[in-house]
Amino acid sequence: MKDIPSGGAIRPAQVRAGISASLSAREAAQKLEATFLAEMLKSAGFGKSSEFAGGIGEEQFASFQRQALADEIVKSGGLGLAETFYQSMMEISNDA
Repeated sequence: MKDIPSGGAIRPAQVRAGISASLSAREAAQKLEATFLAEMLKSAGFGKSSEFAGGIGEEQFASFQRQALADEIVKSGGLGLAETFYQSMMEISNDA
């Protein structure tokens, strides 16, 4: 029986580093999609106060509401942009 050479073996630390990089890239992709969605919600007028709304206080916190809504949209599947961003990041990191 022949021994398997261990020169090209993947070590547990390398696996953990790869998983960690993959998770942080996925999180970054999701944050990017959420930020994009928050800007789209702002452009669509979501969170604009009407004539009889909460006034200046509502205007100050509207951005937090848009961001929270965008985060929830991404958590529930989003537009699919996060996956596209993630795949692009993985391609770039594999090329490097």
